[in-house]
Amino acid sequence: MAKSIPKIGSRKTGRIGSRKHTRKIRKGVIYIQASFNNTIVTVTDVRGQVISWSSAGSCGFKGTRRGTPFAAETAAENAIQTVVDRGMQRAEVRIKGPGLGRDAALRAILVASRTSRILVRVIRDVTTLPHNGCRAPKKRRV
Repeated sequence: MAKSIPKIGSRKTGRIGSRKHTRKIRKGVIYIQASFNNTIVTVTDVRGQVISWSSAGSCGFKGTRRGTPFAAETAAENAIQTVVDRGMQRAEVRIKGPGLGRDAALRAILVASRTSRILVRVIRDVTTLPHNGCRAPKKRRV
C-alpha cells in the first residue's frame, strides 16, 4: 500500500503552512465606514483580503463615545499600525457613511502616512445615495 501524504494544516483552521513569515504588502485599500454610532477602519490588500481592522468599540470606547471623532482617530491609528509593520507603500482610501468620524479618521490616516512613508494615491467617497428613495407613505386622511 502507498504512503499517505501528511497534512500540513487542518481543515478546521483553514490554514495551510506556517505563519512565521508574514506576507509583505506593497499596495492596499483602506476602508473607513463611519456611522453615527461607530467608526470601522479596515485595511485590505488589492485582492480584498483583510489584513487588519479596528473599530472605535474594539479600542475601548463604549456607548455614545464610539461615535466621536477622537474614537475614530484612535481606530484608524490602530488599524494602520499593523500594516506599517508589514511594509505597505501605497494605499487608496475609501470613505463611506455620514458619521462624525469621517474627517478625523482620514486625518489620522494622512498623518500616519506621512510619518511611515505610505503614499496615499486616491481618496474616494463611496457613500451610497438613493436616486429616488423609498416610496412615500400614503397621505393622511382626517
